[in-house]
Amino acid sequence: MGEPVNSTLRRSRGRPLAVATCGLLVAAAVAGCSSGPAGPPVLNFYTPADNATGYAAGAEACTEAANGRYVVTQQTLPKAADDQRLQLARRLVAGDSEVDLVAMDVTWTAEFAEAGWIEPWPEQAAAAIEQGTLEGPLETARYQGQLWAAPLNTNTQLLWYRTDLAPQPPQTWDEMIQMSEALHDQGLPSYIEVQAAQYEGISVWFNTLLTSAGGQLVSENGDVLVDDGDAARKATSIMQRVGSSPAGDPSLSVAQENDGRLQMEAGLAAFQVNYPFVNASINTPPPDGGGGGTFIDEQGRPTAEDTGRRVVDVFAWAPYPRVDPDKPATVTIGGLNIGVSTTGGNQDLAFEAAQCLRNRENQLTNATEGGVPPTLSELYDDPAFQAEYPAWEAIRDSLESASVRPKTPAYTSISIVLADLLNPPAQIDPDTIVPRMATEVERAVNSEGLVP
Repeated sequence: MGEPVNSTLRRSRGRPLAVATCGLLVAAAVAGCSSGPAGPPVLNFYTPADNATGYAAGAEACTEAANGRYVVTQQTLPKAADDQRLQLARRLVAGDSEVDLVAMDVTWTAEFAEAGWIEPWPEQAAAAIEQGTLEGPLETARYQGQLWAAPLNTNTQLLWYRTDLAPQPPQTWDEMIQMSEALHDQGLPSYIEVQAAQYEGISVWFNTLLTSAGGQLVSENGDVLVDDGDAARKATSIMQRVGSSPAGDPSLSVAQENDGRLQMEAGLAAFQVNYPFVNASINTPPPDGGGGGTFIDEQGRPTAEDTGRRVVDVFAWAPYPRVDPDKPATVTIGGLNIGVSTTGGNQDLAFEAAQCLRNRENQLTNATEGGVPPTLSELYDDPAFQAEYPAWEAIRDSLESASVRPKTPAYTSISIVLADLLNPPAQIDPDTIVPRMATEVERAVNSEGLVP
């Protein structure tokens, strides 16, 4: 990561370094020293390492559009989300004036707002952001009735399945489990792949099932609602059935996104719940992608022989499976939001730059070259986006009925608690885990005790 530009030079809060040097020379009775004008303010834009080149290109485009009024410089954070959050938190707590714009994981909005690390968006600028932005991503940027960030990109999960094994995709989790077990009984590929390792992925799986069943984990006011009604029991029951099914993947309890992708490409999975990157992977030649996946025989079993048919030839997508047969699933979405820090200077310029960084052109570039779906609804009708995302319609529909992770500053602790309680899913007891979950989540919200 490059070093941020020095604030004295970039913000013109005082006279530039040359002036300070000149002052010393004057004090030493050296004449003839003069100072030049300061350059435009520089706004440091901190982003994840993934798609850093795309964000840097956006920064360059916005610098050009500013016509010399400011410069946007992209700064790369670590690859892992936890490390990104830790670095930003340390800088912001220390009052680092070199942090102007931050690309935040959607789960950080409430935490950063509550801590006073980001500015609320002014009314006029907020209205500009809300105009044309999909409601799901927009909701991740709101907290306590205010807009605290600008949605930069988003992500959602779909059902990816084999048409040779399931000519019609399952509509519900119950149906998918039944289909999987029927395939297993026939000796055919039967795995249901989902993120069930002890990490954020299993918390996301639970939250999607919970909200799809009509439940909620925690309110914005910090009220623990997970044990209200039977939604949590329905959710954990599904997780237990997937984890313990004889048709299931024996390594499910350690599976993350790439593990499910690889099992599908190897011809072992019939279904996977995952993000749209899996479609790009299976259609990308090695070494960067799955190269179409493994060859399969007439029955759909993987084979080393060149049968002329690969997994990619029977690879399709469908909406995320429902919990309630009468209601679409409410998939928990991800993505990045741009926040304007309270520690930097030139906030007015930072709000302007943030709008540029997530404008139509930059979001389209990030989507088609960086693999991150946009938050602007109009882009889903753009032929360039549709060409890169054949599942664009299913993605848009999923985003329009999406759920968000609990909007609470304690979310990181809650997620750790959930991941510990729910893993491995085969050992979940729906009758006992829900009251225990309510107790543990309450302690996390109140910052009591140690998290696992």
